[in-house]
This record gives sequence, C-alpha cells and structure tokens, in this order.
Amino acid sequence: MDNSPRETRMRSGVEFVIVTGLSGAGKSETIHCFEDLGFFCVDNLPPALIPKFAELCAHSDGKVSRAAVVIDVRGGAFFDDLAAALTELRRLGCDYRILFLAASDEALVRRYKETRRRHPLAAEGRTLLESIRAERALLGALKEQAHKVIDTSDLPVQQLKSELASLFTGRGAGEMVVTVISFGYKFGVPLDADVVFDLRFLPNPHYVEELRLLAGSDERVRDFVLASAGAREFLDYLFSFLDFALPRYAQEGKAYLTIALGCTGGRHRSVALVSEVADHLAARGYRVLVEHRDLGK
Repeated sequence: MDNSPRETRMRSGVEFVIVTGLSGAGKSETIHCFEDLGFFCVDNLPPALIPKFAELCAHSDGKVSRAAVVIDVRGGAFFDDLAAALTELRRLGCDYRILFLAASDEALVRRYKETRRRHPLAAEGRTLLESIRAERALLGALKEQAHKVIDTSDLPVQQLKSELASLFTGRGAGEMVVTVISFGYKFGVPLDADVVFDLRFLPNPHYVEELRLLAGSDERVRDFVLASAGAREFLDYLFSFLDFALPRYAQEGKAYLTIALGCTGGRHRSVALVSEVADHLAARGYRVLVEHRDLGK
C-alpha cells in the first residue's frame, strides 16, 4: 500500500478557510482579520499548491489548527487550477470552507479611484468598470460554491472584523450559523442573502407621525408592526417554514445561512421582525447573528 502523504487522508481538526472574491472587495483586510483570530495565513497562493499547504497544516502535529489562504485572479493562468485543487481537497478529506467577498460595481469603482491601483484584469482598451464586470463573470461559478458570501459594499472594516470573529470563532463541527438581516428594498437586496422575505405588505410605520422617526427596535414601532393585520399569521407561516427547512440545510452540510427580511427603507418593519425571527431561531439552538444593514441610512 502506498502511504505517501499524497495518498493519506488528512487528520481532522484543522479549520481550513479559502478566502476569495472580487478584487477590491476587502480580501487584504479579511486576511489581516484572520491573522488576528489566530489563523496561519498565506496570501495569493497558486491554487495548485493549496492541497499541499492543507496537508502540511494537517500534519503539523498540532502546530497549525486554523489556516486561511487567499486566492484570486492575481494568480493569472494558475487560477484555472482551482477546480482541480478543490477536488483534491475533498479527496484528501479536508473539511474546507470558501469565504467569498463581494461588492457592488459602484463600491469597487469608488475604491479603485481612491487607491489609484490597477485592476488585475485591466488591459489596453478595457475600462475599470469593464474589468470589474469581467472578473465578476469569471468568478460566478466560484461564488456559487462558496459556503459564505459577505457583501462589503457598505460594510465598515470594524464590522467586517466583528462578523468574521462571530463566524470563525468557536464554531463547532456541523454547527450552522444563521445570519438574519434587515434591509430596505430602495437600497437593493443583500448580495449574500440565501432566503429573502418581502415585508412590504405590512402597514408602514413611516406614515404614522409619532413613529416615523423611530426605529423598528423601539417598542412602540415593534408593537405597531406586530399588531398589524397579517403580521402574526405571517410569522407563524415563516416559523413553520424555517423549522422545516433549516434542519435540512444543515443536513446538506450548509455551515452558514443568511435570511433577509426587507421593507421599503429597512428602518421599521424589517427591523422589528428580524428580532422576532432571531429569538425564534435562538430558542431552537441555532447560533444566530443579527445585522440591520440599512438602519442608519
């Protein structure tokens, strides 16, 4: 029997994260966050070398228990080796996670103009926006494979650090982390949402003078929303669906699930009901993160 390292399945116990995504979406800040969390990190590793790096971590006699590697289109032609590398990781038994960082075209254009850096796919005759869209198309299939997508368009670095710490600190094997987001449709649907619910059928507190300037976290707004026609019935249906679907997501190996609830501006109805959903899921033992994306807008 061939007992060479390439033929030996990896030992369990190493948390292995592959960080990727759009250029300018925050991969550099993210890898610094992982370093602060105690991960052994490597930036811009050719994909073909990822399985060997994962093996070295797994056979480090406990010296490396958490590792993160950044890969992106800076690797040029080497980036095409990624599919084969992921197949090899699965064959070796590596329980890896893919974290994909996304951002809107507008946010990426703004960041590139601020830093004056050249886009990796920039070529003669290609504009910055064309380069961004070419990369978005190139990474589309990889984004579909990602275990977690984070939209950094309006995400401050400190909040990014907090979210990464919540996602990658103390997660037990097989434990699914559920993020519940409130948002406003006028600002767009969250890019990282797995399941989206539209709450615009509920009466809008914006048109109640004494509630207009309050947030959905205020008890008066919350009581108004929950007392409106259809709110409780909707929550009953929603809770029934989540109780049915979430265990099945977990059984399929999904480590992160993002549930988005939207209203017009993301200030009243969605904020009020997010807390109800989060409480329901927490009571059933899920690890729940709450984000109010547009509350301050």
